[in-house]
Amino acid sequence: MNGNRFLNQSQPQTLYGATMLCYIDGAFGLLYGAGAGLLMLIAIGLLAGGYGIANEKRWGYVVAVGAAILQVGLLVLFYQLRVFGFPQIMNFMFDALLVALLLHPMSRDYQRLWFR
Repeated sequence: MNGNRFLNQSQPQTLYGATMLCYIDGAFGLLYGAGAGLLMLIAIGLLAGGYGIANEKRWGYVVAVGAAILQVGLLVLFYQLRVFGFPQIMNFMFDALLVALLLHPMSRDYQRLWFR
């Protein structure tokens, strides 16, 4: 059996939740962002980042943080203040939650100590 995994339940709950949100957000990005180059790249980055985080790779954390921040930035740039209207607020909340989980002090401390 190899050591690769898709979820790592031994990680703090913030990283575990962020990994699941990376997979969910990446999958929906692939389904609904088809054809848009940057959106497709963000979705692939979220999927790869989630896999890297689950396997405690530093590159996975960096890719996931970058893709999540870029996704929130593009959402705000595209919708501006309408991002707080329905239904965009739902997408914004989940994307902001992913950034918050990844940048939480517990997640940052864990990745600094244990990721290689």
